[in-house]
Amino acid sequence: MSAAGANYYDVTRWPIGDPADDVGAVLNSIIDDIKSRQTATDVNDGGKPGAVIYLPPGDYRLRTQVRIDISFLRIEGSGHGFTSSSIRFNVPESEWTGLHELWPGGSRILVDIPVGEDDDESAGAAFYVEREGSPRLSSVEFSNFCIDGLHFDPDASDLHPENTYVNGKTGILVAGPNDSFRVTSMGFVYLEHALTVYDADALSIHDNFLAECGNCIELRGWGQASKVTDNLIGAGFRGYSIYAENHGGLLIAANNVFPRGASSIHLRGVSRSSITGNRLHSFYPAMVVLEDSSENLVGSNHVLRDHEPWIPFLRVDNGREDVDGLLRVSGRHNSVIGNHFSEVVDSAGIRPPGATPVIIRLTGGSDNYVCANHVAALDVRGTSSGSAFAAQVEALLGTGAADDLAVTTVLVDPESVRNTILDSGTEAQVVVDTAVNAFRATPAIGR
Repeated sequence: MSAAGANYYDVTRWPIGDPADDVGAVLNSIIDDIKSRQTATDVNDGGKPGAVIYLPPGDYRLRTQVRIDISFLRIEGSGHGFTSSSIRFNVPESEWTGLHELWPGGSRILVDIPVGEDDDESAGAAFYVEREGSPRLSSVEFSNFCIDGLHFDPDASDLHPENTYVNGKTGILVAGPNDSFRVTSMGFVYLEHALTVYDADALSIHDNFLAECGNCIELRGWGQASKVTDNLIGAGFRGYSIYAENHGGLLIAANNVFPRGASSIHLRGVSRSSITGNRLHSFYPAMVVLEDSSENLVGSNHVLRDHEPWIPFLRVDNGREDVDGLLRVSGRHNSVIGNHFSEVVDSAGIRPPGATPVIIRLTGGSDNYVCANHVAALDVRGTSSGSAFAAQVEALLGTGAADDLAVTTVLVDPESVRNTILDSGTEAQVVVDTAVNAFRATPAIGR
């Protein structure tokens, strides 16, 4: 403890355990101390104020899972510490001695929990948050430190082991009902699951760097009135960048989602929620999926699909085809308004060969509203490079010479009816049965 008060803890000054060797044991000891001191539930209109636990900049190996079952706890550091482990692991080992640094930094947790093949998801969690009874856990906060899974493991593929995105490790797992949790300014790297939260109410996931993880943000079970805002996110080719199920009133806004997640945003059973003002980038189709989701707004997003330029990942994809669409919608009364879609691909690589890529696909449901969406579709010759940064920047800035690419801007499947499609493609670009849907075409040049 420090002069800041009895409810402020510094892991490097706690007399029990060694935070460099096992910060998990130290954190559990501190939490036990908080619970032993804060036992009264109602004293002078208070009783259990909780505490702040501080992680100074440095490396802290975590060999023991941290169990959190108290409210009003904030664990904070002094730097999210993210740096690309993927780039380093794909540099020849002979060049490592010339690199300025090899590992993430800041206030860094090194997740070193052994995980067996048959273990459930809780076994590999660095932070496991759950409490039974009433009320729900409230106001637990994680802020400004790095959780590093260290390495990925070999799998059945012939990929380099550090490129599989598989290791059974989770950064933070919130396993039970919770209220007003906050995850802010964190760094997550090389975890199979960065952040998984069940049954969230008024959760805030804001200003984090979650990348090079198998899955980044997963909101599971059910939830309401939560937000995922202003994050930098990039999952692996097998996983979700942002996933939510059975949520209402969810706000997903101002995020920069970059490749190579299997999807940028996937909502299942989500209603009355908003996906607005995001920049979404993927190397694969089916970037945004609304599955059995209704009364949602998808508005003013920039959605870019182009090709994978980095040599170590040229052989991988998410298993979807270009006819699946960049945005897939099933459900009722969803609005897709004012989005910009860029499809910048090599026509020789379209799957299935010779198919016309689809931008927006309505696969089921009814009464959806698609209006004033713009599509830039370009046929480019794909290039690749051994430098992840240079290859991607060159691809993003390359807006020059390219041929037009024929696309279907909106495809309405027979299972989806009573939809309204306005100014989101010419007559030649929209495939819709006008006997059961309303359609107004974007005027074609010269018409």
